[in-house]
This record gives sequence, C-alpha cells and structure tokens, in this order.
Amino acid sequence: MNFDLTESQTLLSDAVRGFVRDRYPLEERRRIAASPEGWSPAQWSGFADELGLLALALPEDPGAPTGAVETMIIMEAFGEALVIEPYVETMVLGVGFLKRCPSAVGDALLTEVAAGRARLAFACGEPQSRYALQDVSTTAHRDGSFWRISGMKNVVAAAPFATHLIVSARTFGQPRDREGISLFLVDVNAAGVSMYPYRTVDDRRSADVRFDLVRLPDETVLGEPGEALTAIEQVVDQATAAVCAEALGAMRRLLSYTVEYAQQRRQFGQPIAQFQALQHRMVDMYMELERARSATYLATLKLDRPAKERALAISAAKATIGQSGRFIGRNAIQLHGGMGLTQELPVGDYFRRLTVIENQFGTVDHHLARYATLSRSTAN
Repeated sequence: MNFDLTESQTLLSDAVRGFVRDRYPLEERRRIAASPEGWSPAQWSGFADELGLLALALPEDPGAPTGAVETMIIMEAFGEALVIEPYVETMVLGVGFLKRCPSAVGDALLTEVAAGRARLAFACGEPQSRYALQDVSTTAHRDGSFWRISGMKNVVAAAPFATHLIVSARTFGQPRDREGISLFLVDVNAAGVSMYPYRTVDDRRSADVRFDLVRLPDETVLGEPGEALTAIEQVVDQATAAVCAEALGAMRRLLSYTVEYAQQRRQFGQPIAQFQALQHRMVDMYMELERARSATYLATLKLDRPAKERALAISAAKATIGQSGRFIGRNAIQLHGGMGLTQELPVGDYFRRLTVIENQFGTVDHHLARYATLSRSTAN
C-alpha cells in the first residue's frame, strides 16, 4: 500500500495545520472550552469559509476534501490542536448518514451544513447498550401519517451544539435484533425533546436527551424504515477511524512536548534527555506512536472494503490507539513530573482527550472481543 500523500492532500494538510497553528493556540482552546457556549461559531465559520472543510457536505463540489484519507489528514491536525468544534459529529457521522440514507429533508440540510448554519449529532447510545449498536430500546411508532419517538439517549457528543439530531429508534422487533432499527432526523427544538447538557472530562460538551412522543413527519425517516443498522455500522466505523487519526495528532504533540521538556529540564548539572533510561523511555513512546500510525493508516485505507474486512481493520486500529495513547499519555505525565498535571503545561489537556478517545466508540476490551469474534466467523 502507498502511504505517501498526493499533492492535493499535502496542500490540505499544510492548510489545516497552518490554520490551527495560527487560529487555535492552546490559550484560545481553553477560552472556548470555558465559555458558556463551549464551542466557537467563529472557528466553525473559519472551517467553512477559509478552509472549505464543510464543503464535504456537497458531493458536487469538485474541490471538497471528500475521501477517507482527507478526513484522516484533517482529524490528525485537529488532534494536534485539541479542536473542540464538532467536526466528527457533523461531518463524519451526520453527513455520512445523510448521504447513505437519502431523503428530501436530509438533502436540503446538507446545504445548510456546508454553509456552516447547521450542525449534527448522532443520538445512539442508551443506558443499557454500552457499545452494541443494535441494542436499541428507543421506539418509534406510526401515528397516522406521522411517527412518534419515545426513549432516552445517553452521552450524545456535541448535542448541545447541534441544530439537528440523527436518532436511532426501533420501529419493530425486540431489543438487540439487527432488523427493525430506523434513523430519524429530529430538530433539537421539536416539542417533546428534552436535553440535559454537561461538560466532559476533556472539556467538551455532551448531553443526555429524552424523547417524549416526539411527533415527526414521514420525510424525516432516513433511508428505509427498519433497515438502518448496516449504515450505522459503516458510518460509526468511519467515525472510529477519524478519532483514531485525532489521537495520532494528540500523541505526536505529547511526544514533542516531552522531548522538548527533557532537553530543557536539568538535573545533576545536565539535561535529563541525556539520561539513557529516559532516552529509552522516549524511544518506546515513539515506537508506540508509529505502531498506532500504521494501524490507523491501514484502517483508513480499508474503509471501503467489505464489511468484515473493514471492521477487522477498524477494531485492530482502535484497540492499538487505546493501548498506545495510554502508554504515551502516562509516560508524558511521568516524565514531566508534577508539572504535567498543572494548567501551566498542556500535557494534562492532551492526556484527558486521549483518555476519552480510548473509550469513544468502544474500549480496548470491546474491540479486542469484536476482532476475535469477526476472526472466528471469517475462519468458518
């Protein structure tokens, strides 16, 4: 496989990295995180107007960064800057569903997303479901020519920023059945939608969302009713690859901070970077970063492969990212000493984000179990 970037991909990488370097320093990121809104409309407009990243929502735009590799490039740069704005939730999950499950309402919303006026969040997880995408107890039933949705969704990432939610609900069958799951496009201001927002450990915003007989017209159903699980699995795998790339950016920045600190911090009359034991530790951190990079790149290139091959690569990458992120994060904290846990240095900010990514879209244990199950089924 060729891992070299094309000329256009290199230009995209340079543009996004230059934007976040100039417009998204850590002080700005902390200011945004502490604001009542928890995100920056000005930065989001910059993504749309200056970088053209939101043009991904318009497939007819030949200049849009539309591929999986382009998404990986964007997310790796965002990981280096710890960008808070809901790119994965809107552009990977939300736009992914609107394109794979077409509807008139969804097609119109894509234009609003591309202009930066609409933001999306995927309401999937439930109290009992953990990471089982088919475990859906939220229900939707017919009410004449309308649908009524009732249920509870937990830890809906970026929901407080969203203008619309994409909600998984069961239209027939029993919880954990693969058949019978549908997707609905819900305005956050619709009657019967109650949102309970909170700040997460990585300074982002999520919410628990309750649906009490929310009345929706028929055109808000995305795709065919009862047949959404295949699309959900595919789009969630794409989002998982995106956060793996984000973790790469965060790990690379953590390693860079650690090496720089070791060259400056002096003990016994010399920089601690000259101590052989610490050199070995930083080499181990570098090797973990490269291991995670290889797994992420491979998973990204296999996103368009058949479902089992794609899922195997994604689970291998996510498990690797979880292990490598924990190793690099803990060693960065330890090599910085007590300073690593203070607000004076950015190490703690990156470590918290890596901790959340480790659990996002499935833990290490979840993906190891998924990989084992898929491997056995493939062998049979």
